[in-house]
Amino acid sequence: MSDFYETSIRVRYAETDQMGVVYYANYLVWFEVGRVETFRQMGFSYKEMEQVDDSYVVVAEASCRYRRPAFYDDQILIRTRVTESRSRTLRFAYEILREPSGELLATGETLHVICDAQNRPKSLPEKYRKYFPLTPREDAAARA
Repeated sequence: MSDFYETSIRVRYAETDQMGVVYYANYLVWFEVGRVETFRQMGFSYKEMEQVDDSYVVVAEASCRYRRPAFYDDQILIRTRVTESRSRTLRFAYEILREPSGELLATGETLHVICDAQNRPKSLPEKYRKYFPLTPREDAAARA
């Protein structure tokens, strides 16, 4: 599970402060953009998971390490990969880079619990296991 999926965006004015610097919380929004587009690139949509399979990918943890600022009108590359898959959880890692230089702006991680529409944890439906094969326990221990 080491393949990155890439999504490119341009920083909008509304995402910045008066000095043209991206407001810190927008990086978490960009993580979500990366996740949703990763699902699409894998071959399914988050909307399908919700509507057809009653499966919601709920954020349980989020972290972001800011390295360099992003600015209004920058072209940004969001790199997203799955780092862990359990029966009821998924973990993603992110890199935010400035294009075309490739300068690393931020890194982050999110942990998600699969829930139904009533917010009860549930197992990821089997049809998604081809996209998210279970992570062996020893790999998860090595990641920590």
